[in-house]
Amino acid sequence: MANLPVAYHPHQLKSQLAIRAAQYLRMSTVRQQYSIQNQAAVIAAYAHAHNLTIVRTYCDEGESGLLIKNRAGLMQLIEDVQTGEADFAHVLVYDVSRWGRFQDIDESAHYEFVCKKAGIKVAYCAEQFDNDGSMISSMIKNIKRVMAAEYSRELSAKVHAGQCRLARLGFKLGGRPGYALLRELIDARQQSRGVLKKGDRKYLTSDHIRVRPGIPEEVAVVRLVFQRFLEVRSEAVIAGELNRKDVPTSTGIRWTRAAVNRVLRNENYVGNLTFNRRSRKLRQTYTDNPPEVWITSEGCIEPIIERDAFLKVNRIIEERRVDLTDEEMLSRLRRTLLKEGHITSAIVDGTIGLPCTSTYQNHFGSLRNVYRLIGYTPKRSYEFLDSRPQWAEQNAKLGLQIAMAIRKAGGRTASCDGTAYLRVNGSIKISIRVALWCGRQNRAPYWSIKREARLPHGWIAATRLSEHNRSVLDYVLLSTDGKVKRTMSFSERARIRRGIARFETPDTLARAITMRVIGRDCSSPGAPGPSDREPSSPNQERLRAALIE
Repeated sequence: MANLPVAYHPHQLKSQLAIRAAQYLRMSTVRQQYSIQNQAAVIAAYAHAHNLTIVRTYCDEGESGLLIKNRAGLMQLIEDVQTGEADFAHVLVYDVSRWGRFQDIDESAHYEFVCKKAGIKVAYCAEQFDNDGSMISSMIKNIKRVMAAEYSRELSAKVHAGQCRLARLGFKLGGRPGYALLRELIDARQQSRGVLKKGDRKYLTSDHIRVRPGIPEEVAVVRLVFQRFLEVRSEAVIAGELNRKDVPTSTGIRWTRAAVNRVLRNENYVGNLTFNRRSRKLRQTYTDNPPEVWITSEGCIEPIIERDAFLKVNRIIEERRVDLTDEEMLSRLRRTLLKEGHITSAIVDGTIGLPCTSTYQNHFGSLRNVYRLIGYTPKRSYEFLDSRPQWAEQNAKLGLQIAMAIRKAGGRTASCDGTAYLRVNGSIKISIRVALWCGRQNRAPYWSIKREARLPHGWIAATRLSEHNRSVLDYVLLSTDGKVKRTMSFSERARIRRGIARFETPDTLARAITMRVIGRDCSSPGAPGPSDREPSSPNQERLRAALIE
């Protein structure tokens, strides 16, 4: 279906360029399985009627039109137009809403203006007006933009109202169920359709999800946590005991004071389900809602803990809460520094009498600010934090380039968790990360890839940074089984030993990934294959030689 891009030649005649068009396709959910084909059919008919040839396709499958940051296809279209790489004079879109449902209609107009400024006309093929710049068409187009934005707002309100109704009936709506709890799929007759595993979702609107106790071993751990807390009154002590017994959490990582506290405060264990504590409407930031708008359904889950024990535990937690001044928080941390000799997040979270790290971060902005205020200089350098926005932008560009290479080769991609990873053809996961340089005295440095939210099973495409994380060294590609702990590290020698592929440019990295997940190269005939390596500069080779132990 997709029309692959062709090379642009500056000497192309204007008469040839005038009949060339690109099409932009978008559907908001993967369930709209025929939406892309239907849009393409209407656009093809429009192109035929106007003697236009479609030479390039930009596509966003399963992406909302509220924001542009998650729409690799539209971002690539705008970038090609702005950089002069566009080899067409028209952009064909099904209708105004496919271009976007931006809540600020000026944003929608801006992207169209970018095309117009470059001499490229945007046509809405299914609309009843010609986008010719006349007063009438401009008025209708702006009304359509307002209608597209208002549709999203109204739909958001309707969806939220429906979610509230289901929550009052005791059904689970999104999010993880919690430790020792499972999600059970229920059909319209209230009959079980089985347990949903991590990542599974329901597809029938008549089906709903209830929460029930999980495996007996985890249920026993929850009861032990409540019992031990009434004895020792310390989440840190309980976390230490569980870790010494090698009891894993639901995510497979070690227990922390915060993880134990979440278990102790979870009303699910007494049979209650609470919805609307936090909300995020129209892809905006999450907001904490006041208790009066929370929706609690009591007795909808088989209880694991007696209600009296739960209330007693939470009364202890509330009574020990003391509102400390900022100076007192810093004073307690200074005393801990004198006692321990150094400060880490684990020490802060594990010391009785100290607020947790998140509290310090909320009060002072970051742990670095806290360290500075108490006069502590950690051994580890945190310079990379200052450049984090820069590398986040680098990740977004790398993910976009990989997505476009895969689509050019005939694959389908969808972005997940912002720019955290790409999903290829509905199953293959490609995580986009930065490999941070970590120096060691009198030893070869190594690179560390942070787990962040998760590193799913599949591939990791990482930008490897040079010394002190000030510039890009190269790019690496490695596989993961989805069981990666908080970080994964490798030295240059370990990279060679483990067969981690290295690439000089993001383009060669994108081609290599395409070969692995699609099975064919996306480059033009005669271009180097993904296994080829472009020659390194003398400075880069000397740096790598010095990095090997």
